[in-house]
Amino acid sequence: MKITVDFEECLKDSPRFRATIEEVEGDVCELESKLDKLVKLCIGMIDAGKAYNAANKQFVNGIRELALQSTRDEVIESSLTKFAESLQEMINYHTILFDQAQRSIKTQLQTFVKDDLRKFKEAKKQFDKVSEEKDAALIKNAQAPRNKQHEVEEATNILTATRKCFRHIVLDYVLQINVLQSKRRSEILKSMLSFMYAHLTFFHQGYDLFSELQPLMKQLGGQLDQLVVDAAKEKRDMEQKHSTIQQKDFSNDDTKLEYNVDADNGIAMEGYLFKRASNAFKTWNRRWFSIQNNQLVYQKKFKDNPTVVVEDLRLCTVKHCEDIERRFCFEVVSPTKSCMMQADSEKLRQAWIKAVQNSIATAFRDKGDEGEKLDRKSSTSTGSLDSGGEPKERSLKGESALQKVLAIPGNACCCDCGQPDPRWASINLGITLCIQCSGIHRSLGVHFSKVRSLTLDTWEPELLKLMCELGNRVINQIYEARREELGARKPQPGDPRHEVEAYIKAKYVDRRFVRRPSDEELRTKVVSLSKQEKRLSSSSEHLPPRPPPPTPKLRPGSNVSGQTVKSADSGIQNSADGSREMLATTPSNNSLADADAAESLPMPMPATLPPPSPCKEMVFYEPKEYSPGLQLYWASCARSLPDMAEALAHGAEVNWVNTEDDKRTPLIMAVQGGSLVTCEFLLQNAANVNQQDAQGRGPLHHATMLGHTGQVCLFLKRGANQNAADIDEKTPLTIAVEAANADIVTLLRLAKMNEEMREAEGPYSQSGDETYQDIFQDFTLMASNDPDKLNRYQQYDPQRP
Repeated sequence: MKITVDFEECLKDSPRFRATIEEVEGDVCELESKLDKLVKLCIGMIDAGKAYNAANKQFVNGIRELALQSTRDEVIESSLTKFAESLQEMINYHTILFDQAQRSIKTQLQTFVKDDLRKFKEAKKQFDKVSEEKDAALIKNAQAPRNKQHEVEEATNILTATRKCFRHIVLDYVLQINVLQSKRRSEILKSMLSFMYAHLTFFHQGYDLFSELQPLMKQLGGQLDQLVVDAAKEKRDMEQKHSTIQQKDFSNDDTKLEYNVDADNGIAMEGYLFKRASNAFKTWNRRWFSIQNNQLVYQKKFKDNPTVVVEDLRLCTVKHCEDIERRFCFEVVSPTKSCMMQADSEKLRQAWIKAVQNSIATAFRDKGDEGEKLDRKSSTSTGSLDSGGEPKERSLKGESALQKVLAIPGNACCCDCGQPDPRWASINLGITLCIQCSGIHRSLGVHFSKVRSLTLDTWEPELLKLMCELGNRVINQIYEARREELGARKPQPGDPRHEVEAYIKAKYVDRRFVRRPSDEELRTKVVSLSKQEKRLSSSSEHLPPRPPPPTPKLRPGSNVSGQTVKSADSGIQNSADGSREMLATTPSNNSLADADAAESLPMPMPATLPPPSPCKEMVFYEPKEYSPGLQLYWASCARSLPDMAEALAHGAEVNWVNTEDDKRTPLIMAVQGGSLVTCEFLLQNAANVNQQDAQGRGPLHHATMLGHTGQVCLFLKRGANQNAADIDEKTPLTIAVEAANADIVTLLRLAKMNEEMREAEGPYSQSGDETYQDIFQDFTLMASNDPDKLNRYQQYDPQRP
C-alpha cells in the first residue's frame, strides 16, 4: 500500500500527521522484514540450485561414461552422447537462470534495503530527536514566569529556533518518506520482472533445445519398439538353443578338437593343456595352448602376449610319455629344450599329437625363404610396447599463450562468428573460437576439431608455434573460399545457436565452401611445392649436414666388375621415366668371395659410424596422377602449413602413402623437411606415428638418422614405438648409437627406462617419473625456441682416432 504524507500537514504537526507518520513507520518496518526474508529465501534457492546442478552434472557424466562403455553399439553410443550434450546445455541454462536470480532478486533488493531504508531510518532518528527538543521548548516557554523578563525572552528564543529546526527536519523526513514510497514500487517490480524474464528465457531455450532433439527421440522411439520385438525373438531363440544344447550328449565332446591348417585366424589348433614347469618343483599349470604360424605358443590370459614354446616346429619331434605318474601326457622336444604337457583325456592327447605332427609336415611343405621365417618369428614372439602417452609438461598457460595466439592477424575475433576476444582454440585447425562456437566444434568430434582453452589449459611450445603458423585468416581463405559465391551468410555474434551450428557443419564437416582445384591447378601447386622443397634442401640453415650414404652390403650374385653395387634397401627402380638410382663404389681389391664372406659374417662397427642415409636425394618426377594426398606429401616436406591445411580440406588422407616413392607418408616427409611444427600439425590431425615406409622405417627412424633431436622427442611423447626394427633389423637406438648422437641416445634410453618402470609398477601405474618429464620438457623447449642447439649432428670422420 502506498501512503503519502502532505507537506502542509507536516508543518502543522497535527495529530493526523502524527498518525500518518506512525502508520508509515510500521509499514516500512514490515517491508524491511519481508524483503530480508525474500533475500534469504533467494539465497537458499540459489544454493539449492547450485547443488542440483552439481548433482545433475554427475548424472550427465555418468551418461557419458555409459556411452563410452557402449562404443560397440553405435546407436546407444550416439544417442547417449547426444542426450548428455542436451542435458549439459540444460545445466548451462539453469546456471544462467540462477545467476540472473542472484542479480535481480538478491543483489538488487539488498541494495534497496541497505541504501534507501537506511536513509529512511537516519531521517527518522533526526525527526524523533527534534520532536523531543520541540516539546521541551514548548513546555519551558509555557512555564516562564511573567515577572522575570529575561527568562521569558530566553524561552521565546529557544522555542523560535527549535520550531525553525523542526520545520526543516520534518520537511526532509516527509520527503524521504514519499520518495521511499514511490521507489519501493519500481524497485520491487523491476526486480521481479527481471527474474520472470529470466524464467521465460530459460524455458524458451529448453523448448528450442528439445525441439531440435525431438526428431531423434521419435526415431529412437520407433527403433525401440522394433528392439523390444527383436529382443523377445532373440530370447525365444536363446531359450530354444539352450534347451537343445542341454539335451545334447557331451560324452564324445573331446573329438571336436581338430587340426585345421586353413583356419581364418591362422590358428591351426587351440585348447587347454597342463604344462610342467622347468623349476625345481616341477609344478603343473593349466595354460591355453595354440599352434599358429608353425609355432607352439601358450597364454595365461587372453590379453597376454603369447609365450613361444617352440620357435619352429620343423626342428622338433613329439612323443607319448608313459613313464611318469600323470595320465595323458606327451612331450614336444626341440634341439634346445623339451616341454612336457598333459591333456584332459586320451582322445585329446591323440588330437594334439596329431596336430603337432601335421604342423611339422605343413612347415616343411610350405617352407619359405629366410626373410619370411624371420617375419613369422617377429610377429608372434613379442608385441610392441607403447610409450604410455604424453608426459605432463609445465608449459605456457593463461595470458602468455592467449597473447601470442591473439596477436596473429585475424585471431582477435572468432573464426566462425566474429565474436571479439575469443578464449578457445581448435588446435588441429589452428583457429580461435568464442565459447559458443567452441561448444559446437567440440560436438563435431575430435576427428574434425580438437578444442582447447587459451586461458585454462597448458600449451606445449610446439603446439603454440603451430597456432601461430596458421590462424583464422589463413583457414578462412581455405574453408570459406566459395562462401560469397554461393551466397551463404556468415553468422554474427548473437545469432541463434542452431544457425551457427548449421554453418559450422557446412564449413568443416561438409566442406561446402571449399574451392576444389582443377587438375592443372593441382599439378602447378605440387610442382611449385617440390621446387620449394629443393630450395629449402639447398639451404644449410634449417638442416644439419647430411652424411654420405654407407657402402651397402654385397649380396651373392651382385655385380662388382664395374665396382658398382645396387643397394637392396634403397628402393631403386631402373626405369626409363626418370627414376632415381644410388651408386656406391667399393674398394677395387674386393673379390666375390670376399663379398660372400662379408655377407655371412657380422662386420665390426666403429662407435661413431654414420647413420644409414634415410632417403635418396629428393627428386620430383611426374607421378601417375595428381591428388590432394600428393599435395600434402610435398607440402609437408616444404614446411608449408597453409598448403597442408588446404590439402586436408580438399580431402587428402593424412596417412597417404606414396607408392612411387618407397611408400613414404607425409609425416616422414615432414621429418625430411626438418620442421617440428609440421610434424605436430600432422600428428594433431591423426597422423600415424608408427607407419613405416618400404624400408620398414617409421618417422622415428628417419628423425634419428637425420639427427633431428626435437622431432625424436616429439615422436616419443606421441607414442612412437622405439622397438620397431627396419628391414636391416635396426632400431632407432641402434642407429643413434652408431651415429654417436648423444642427445638422441639419451632420449631413447630414458623413454625405454621409463617404459620399463611403468611395466614393473603394474597396469595401473601413472607415467610420473619426474626426472624423465623434466628432461623431455627441456628438450621440447629447446627444440621449439633454440633448435640450432639440438642440430649438432656429427658426420663420421675416418681419420678421427
